Amino acid sequence: MAEPVFALAGRRVWVAGHRGMVGSALVRRLAGTGCTILTVDRSRLDLRRQEPVERWLAEQRPDAVILAAATVGGILANDRRPADFLYDNLAIAQAVIEGARRAGVRRLLFLGSTCIYPRSAAVPTPESALLTGPLEPTNEWYAIAKIAGIKLCQAYRRQHGCDFVSAMPTNLYGPGDNFDALGSHVVPALLAKFARATVDGGPVEIWGSGRPRREFLHVDDCADACIHLLQHYSGEPHVNVGSGADISIAELAHLIADVVGYRGALRFDPDKPDGAPHRRLDGSVLEGLGWRPRIGLREGLAATYRWYRETARHRGDGGGAAITERS
Repeated sequence: MAEPVFALAGRRVWVAGHRGMVGSALVRRLAGTGCTILTVDRSRLDLRRQEPVERWLAEQRPDAVILAAATVGGILANDRRPADFLYDNLAIAQAVIEGARRAGVRRLLFLGSTCIYPRSAAVPTPESALLTGPLEPTNEWYAIAKIAGIKLCQAYRRQHGCDFVSAMPTNLYGPGDNFDALGSHVVPALLAKFARATVDGGPVEIWGSGRPRREFLHVDDCADACIHLLQHYSGEPHVNVGSGADISIAELAHLIADVVGYRGALRFDPDKPDGAPHRRLDGSVLEGLGWRPRIGLREGLAATYRWYRETARHRGDGGGAAITERS
């Protein structure tokens, strides 16, 4: 592998959003790199507020920033809280990216989402598909904010010479995910539903027809890819981060039922929204940089379910309660 363009040993690295699923995975991954990891709780610093963010960055002087903080959620949360998803994520990107420039941060990695791509984008979707068609309506508010973050990084690179880059992970899952029934993405929502159904009985209702296909990546693989990009990539275009494989929602539901041990009926509700019909990224750019995922889907789902059950056991709810953690 080529020598890194930015070695992490001895650096000060701020993980913004360190308590969320992605942020906590990044902290785990950075622990072996020899860097000093900087974190700050949102009770002490509101990342939507420009002046406090700039002041904190000026005091801490990180060499690098990984911007993993976001207001996130599934289809229902996006539909009910469009203003939060647009405002919060725009404000976070603006405050942190501008604050990093003013503080002289040498490297910044901004994390987005595959929802930035048009609903009808070709599959597998290359980075060049950005802004080539209309967005998926069920998450356009979040997508617009993330597109703005990508463009901020590109604009700051062009105008100010900032070495800021962006990565677009596919659908993520793993320890630290949000298992809230009204705000979670499909994997934690299904894990929680099937866990409850093994106790309460079925059937399990699943939103949509089950036909859409999605690509899933374990969050520890995502963190590894992000650290690889931070060290080895310096360019204006954003970079896709995916697993290279997709699965239908129906197939995913049956796989999760098997992992959990649920033997009852599954009922799909076609009156609920499906979202985009097919999502899978073209990961050739990242693969060309020498990175590939390591965790298979069944292996990752089983590990995530064990984490969910263990966390629920400590909370005393037996595995059926909502577990929430927002970046």
